[in-house]
Amino acid sequence: MSDFQPPPYPQNDSKDVQDNKVMAILAYIIFFIPLLAARNSPFAMYHANQGLTLFLVAVAANLVFSIIPFLGLLLPFVSLAIFAFMIIGIVNASKGERKPLPLMGNVQLLK
Repeated sequence: MSDFQPPPYPQNDSKDVQDNKVMAILAYIIFFIPLLAARNSPFAMYHANQGLTLFLVAVAANLVFSIIPFLGLLLPFVSLAIFAFMIIGIVNASKGERKPLPLMGNVQLLK
């Protein structure tokens, strides 16, 4: 076994992180707020992208699991997982980190 550790996720300018931490946290609650208020912040835009991706996954999951009856039994579990991903994103944003969300974090919708 080797002691290889993958490089840490890229961090932003510490001033940008401190100035826009609240915007990054709000991105997981209402993703478009950072799009309007912190458009020039790479940190806030990264988390806005994560929030938008999570929102679209939540909408798609709710549509699919609501339409297909036997899959509807899984809707509470999927909703709980989406809520857990939201909490993970909020915690990462409050720590000033740019960690991708599990399963969907590498999707880039915003530039």
